[in-house]
Amino acid sequence: MANRFKKKVAVITGAAQGIGKRVAEKMAKEKGTLVLVDRSEIVHEVAKELSTKVEVLSLTADLEQFSECKRVMDAAVEKFGCIDILINNVGGTIWTKPFEHYQEDQIEAEVRRSLFPTLWCCRAALPHMLDKGKGSIVNVSSIATRGVNRVPYGAAKGGVNALTACLAFETAERGIRVNATAPGATEAPPRLVPRNAEKQSEEEKRWYKQIYSQSIDSSLMKRYGTLDEQADPILFLASDDSAYITGTVIPVGGGDQG
Repeated sequence: MANRFKKKVAVITGAAQGIGKRVAEKMAKEKGTLVLVDRSEIVHEVAKELSTKVEVLSLTADLEQFSECKRVMDAAVEKFGCIDILINNVGGTIWTKPFEHYQEDQIEAEVRRSLFPTLWCCRAALPHMLDKGKGSIVNVSSIATRGVNRVPYGAAKGGVNALTACLAFETAERGIRVNATAPGATEAPPRLVPRNAEKQSEEEKRWYKQIYSQSIDSSLMKRYGTLDEQADPILFLASDDSAYITGTVIPVGGGDQG
């Protein structure tokens, strides 16, 4: 598996921490050229760490806006000449509660966070990939498409699944593969930049515990996954090892199919 990404340019979004950072670290070990993107300045620290191994460009951007996604993709091509791989990792639940407790603005915020960055980045990167006649897109979805207390987030990730299938239909004969992983609950260090800085009420803590219980109950392995266990399927789908796979969503939830 060494050097699968040598001479490949990969754009990785949400690369400052969690799954995105682990994907970047493992891709660097395999000699990929990296474009790391996040809304947090922390992404520059990650890039500095990895720049001793490979070429790295780090960019901060609000990927909920198409103009920002286009700026990122254009910068990647200007710097490295092409985009071979796009890994769309931005997203994540902001609030956790039964659907009737969500406010209108919160529902819209969840969809903007967990669908639009993937939608916009695909649209912005696609012309560059089509010009080259080859590319691999890996979207990070979620098994929360079937789960409790995250209806808006689940709906957004359901949109990611539909985007993956539809775009694969459109682009397969033009050399582009589009796949997704659907991570389950994952053990990770505390977030350096929280998705929601609001202090949780006791009721909200109880609702979050329901997600934890449901995630463990739904997993055949009865445990959370690790960052490596989430990153490896993403790298597989990004690489030529999966050259005959497209339009597929792989659940990575210890047996929970989502």
